[in-house]
Amino acid sequence: MSRPVSRHRLARPAVCLNVAMLIALVANAAWAQVTPAAGYTPPDDTPSIKLGAVIFADYTYQQKPTATDADGNQINSSSFNVTRAYINVTGNVSHIVAFRITPDVVRASLPGTSLDGSITFRIKYAFAQINLDDWMWKGTWVRLGIQQTPYIDFMEGIYRYRFQGTIFEEREGYVSSSDAGVSFRTAFPKHYGEVHVGFYNGENYNKPEVNDQKAVMIRGTFRPLPMHSFLRGWRVTGFYIGDNYIRNSERRRAILNTTFEHKYLNVGFDYLDTKDQTSAKPTTNDLHGKGWAFWMTPKLPHRANGSSWELLLRYDHLRPNDEVTPVGGTTAPGHGLNERTIAGLAYWFPKQSSVSAALMFDVENVMFSDYTPSKPTQQKLFLHGLISF
Repeated sequence: MSRPVSRHRLARPAVCLNVAMLIALVANAAWAQVTPAAGYTPPDDTPSIKLGAVIFADYTYQQKPTATDADGNQINSSSFNVTRAYINVTGNVSHIVAFRITPDVVRASLPGTSLDGSITFRIKYAFAQINLDDWMWKGTWVRLGIQQTPYIDFMEGIYRYRFQGTIFEEREGYVSSSDAGVSFRTAFPKHYGEVHVGFYNGENYNKPEVNDQKAVMIRGTFRPLPMHSFLRGWRVTGFYIGDNYIRNSERRRAILNTTFEHKYLNVGFDYLDTKDQTSAKPTTNDLHGKGWAFWMTPKLPHRANGSSWELLLRYDHLRPNDEVTPVGGTTAPGHGLNERTIAGLAYWFPKQSSVSAALMFDVENVMFSDYTPSKPTQQKLFLHGLISF
C-alpha cells in the first residue's frame, strides 16, 4: 500500500526555488550597484582631427657690424622676416592611437639654384603615437616617425622664447629639435619626474640618413619636492646623446640642467659637454666643447584682462674646443670663446582658450674670440612676434 505524499515535502522544492530566485535578484541588484560600469566612463574612441598653427615673425636691425651696399655705402642692414610658420595637424584614431603632422616653412639657402632665398615647405614632425595609459602610468607612450627629440621640446615647455631664438645647445648646433626614429616616454607616479629615451638616425629631421650609425638619446628628469608649496617647481634633468659620425668616430653630447618655475619667475641653468671625432684616423683632431648657459624670465602679475609683461635675460658661454692650444704653446684668456647676451621685454596678450600671442623687443650681442681670424662682434635689435594656436 503506497504512503500518502506529504504536502510539506511537495512545498519544499518550490520554497527553495523561490529563495534561490530572490537571492539571484538581490545579488544582481547589488552587483549593478558596485560594478565599475556604474561609475566608469569608457574612453572616447571617436576619431578626431585638429588644426593649429605657429607663426614666428620679426623685424631685425643689425647695429654691428655694418654692411656695404652696391655703391660702397656703409649701411646698417635691416629686414622683415618670417623665420618659422608651422601648420599642426593632430588627431586620434582612438584613445590608444594618435598622430601629428607638422609642415615647416623656412627660407632656403641653395646658392646656384632657383630656390635660393625662397621660402620652402618641409616636414618637421610626422609620427604615430601609441598611448599606453591603459597598462602603465599615465603619460606613457611610444612614438614612431619624425618626432621631437627628448631634450629640446621638454625645455621649450619651460623656456617659452623660441620665437626669439633657439635654446643654447640648439643655437650652437649640438642638438636638433626633431629627428626620425622611435622613442618611449613614461612619467613617475606622484609627479616625481619622467624618462624619455629614443633611437634616432642622428642626422636631424632636415637631412637623410647617410650611414649605418644611429643615435641613442635619453633624458631623465627628477622633481625632488613635488608636494612642496614653493619648491615643487624645481626640476633636475640629465640628457645624453651617444652617436658616431662613422664607425669608431664618436659624436657625444651630455647636458646637466636645472630649472625652477614660479608664477613670477622662471630660471634655468645648463652645463654642456661635447665630443666630436669626425674620423677614426690618428691624424684627425678631436673637438671637445664645453659651455654653460643661464637664463631667467621675471614676470609681472597678470593684469585684469589676462595680459602680462615679462623680461628675458640670458647669457651663453661656449668654448667650441676646450683642448686646443694655439701656436706657441700657451692658451690666451678668452681664446676660443663664444659669448651671447640677450635682454628683452615681452608683452603677452590675453590668452584666449589655447591661443597665445606675444610681442617682444630685444637686443642680442654675440662676441667671438677664436684662433682663426677674428670675427666681428654682432649686435642686433629685434621686434619679435608670436602667434600660436
